[in-house]
Amino acid sequence: MDDSDAIARLKQGDIGGLEHLVARYQVEAVRTAYLITRDRGLAEDVVQSSFLRIAARIAQFDASRPFAPWLMRCVVNDTLKLVARQRRSVSLDSLALLASVAPSPDELANAAETSAEVWAALGRLSADQRAAIVLRYYLGMSEAEMSAQLDIPPGTVKWRLHAARQRLRSLLPAWLHPEPEPPAPIPPPNKGEQP
Repeated sequence: MDDSDAIARLKQGDIGGLEHLVARYQVEAVRTAYLITRDRGLAEDVVQSSFLRIAARIAQFDASRPFAPWLMRCVVNDTLKLVARQRRSVSLDSLALLASVAPSPDELANAAETSAEVWAALGRLSADQRAAIVLRYYLGMSEAEMSAQLDIPPGTVKWRLHAARQRLRSLLPAWLHPEPEPPAPIPPPNKGEQP
């Protein structure tokens, strides 16, 4: 069964359509919500309520458009609403270290420290800024896709990304985002040489 079949079944009241959509998109939806909330339980709760809300509003879905962006927009919006309601600090969880070769203990320690610093800095961003970073850098969306997904003007997307990057630069150690060195000055030509 593909998405269009599942949506058609769901529009007819067949819960099997919803089961298919949940099985296909739940992992990505929970990952997205988790990257914004930084709380697995909250992420799972918000995704569950998003799927239920989508099932109730499936008649509003335009079947000529892809389902995944509509779902992810609902998940991101529901997550941002939850974060705004919660207004609480988010606990710091450790990030899994991924490596293709076995790193040395020093490399592991450095990577863990870097991950912890990045994770802590992300936690200090506003929910809107964190959502922008997640959509752009974790989900790989373009600014146009983000604009459509969040239903905000492209200029607002650019502003949120800019503000988030500026805030991260101020929060993270300088060695994580070194400033480019200015080019070396060009020495004057020797006497008698043409420039």
